[in-house]
Amino acid sequence: MRKIMMGFITAGLLTFISQFVWAGNCEINFDRTACPGQEAISYKKCDGEKTCTEYKETATAAECGAAATAACENKRLNITKSKVITATFDGKPLKTAAGSSDFCTAYALKDQEFNHCDK
Repeated sequence: MRKIMMGFITAGLLTFISQFVWAGNCEINFDRTACPGQEAISYKKCDGEKTCTEYKETATAAECGAAATAACENKRLNITKSKVITATFDGKPLKTAAGSSDFCTAYALKDQEFNHCDK
């Protein structure tokens, strides 16, 4: 019985540790272009700067790339004109399936959400 309990404890501990040990360092770099006169609001998410980096823990480079593509979403159509999102995983630059370093080129809604300052 004691061996069985130790087995369960060991398995649970390994499962818990594995969630942290195998996570990679994903850096998502934001470079926003604001609509004219909207710089303060557009850059607010980067503490007032045009560019910034967000750090995430992801298990794989593919997950990091997916997070970078998702970061392209733009709900503030009349505030942020466009974004360039690049990413690195464990220090290595990532590219889209088409070979671009800008993940917003792979973002499905880019034509609907970017370049709407005058609308």
